[in-house]
Amino acid sequence: MKLLLMAAERVGTEILCWLLKVYPQDLTMVVTPDKNEIFHAATKAGVPATIFRSSQQVVLELQDASIEPDIGILAWWPLIIRDPLLSVPKHGFINTHPSLLPYNRGKHYNFWALVEQTPFGVSLHFVNEGVDSGDIVAQKAIQYDWEDNGASLYAKAQLEIVTLFKKTYPLIRTLNIPRHKQDIDKGSFHTADEIDVASMINLEKQYCARDLLNLLRARTFPMYPACWFRDGGEEYEVRIEIKRKKT
Repeated sequence: MKLLLMAAERVGTEILCWLLKVYPQDLTMVVTPDKNEIFHAATKAGVPATIFRSSQQVVLELQDASIEPDIGILAWWPLIIRDPLLSVPKHGFINTHPSLLPYNRGKHYNFWALVEQTPFGVSLHFVNEGVDSGDIVAQKAIQYDWEDNGASLYAKAQLEIVTLFKKTYPLIRTLNIPRHKQDIDKGSFHTADEIDVASMINLEKQYCARDLLNLLRARTFPMYPACWFRDGGEEYEVRIEIKRKKT
C-alpha cells in the first residue's frame, strides 16, 4: 500500500502522527502547505515531505522519486485539487470533509448547519472534479443542541473526523473501499462569499426568534467575525451565549 498524504492544520497533524505510529510503511510522500509541524514530523520519520506550490509541482516530484501512489488522502486540505494530480493515485483521492454529505458541501459547514438546521457530521468521500460531490466512503453523524455554536461544531468536527479516519483507514488500505453515491439533490452547497451577507442583521426587518438565535449562534466563534448590523453610520458585531438552565 502506497499512500500520498496531503495534510494541513490540527487534523492533518493528528492523522499524520497516527499513521507514523501505526502504519508508517504506507507513507510514500507527505505534502503540506508550509514548513510546519507536519513537514518536520514527516522529515524526522524519514518520510519524503514537500511544500505545496502547485498540483503540477507535486506530480513532478512524485515522478522524480518514482512514487506511484495507490491512494491519496486529503487530511483537512484547504485547496481544491484537480488534474493532473487528481489522476495520479491508482485508486483516487479520499477527502476528510467536516459535514454530513450531501449537506453543507463547500464552505462554512458549521455556520450553515445551524442556520439551516440541517443534519451535521463528518464524511470521508472520494474526490472528483466537483466540490465535495464524490462517492461516500464513511460517515459519522454528530448531534447538536441549543448550547452549540459555530465554534463548538468546528471543534466537534475536528475530533470526529480524526476518529472516523482511524476507524476507516484499515479498510481503505486494503483498497477494497466501499463507495456510495451522494444524492446531491437532497443536500446543500455554499460558497465562501455567502457568509458575510447571510450574517447581516437588518434592524428594520422582522425575524422569527428561532431563526435569529440560530443565526447569531452560528456566527459565534471567538477570534472570527460575528453577525453584524449597521446603525447611524456605524457597524456593530454581536455574539451570543446560550446555556441550559440548571434546575
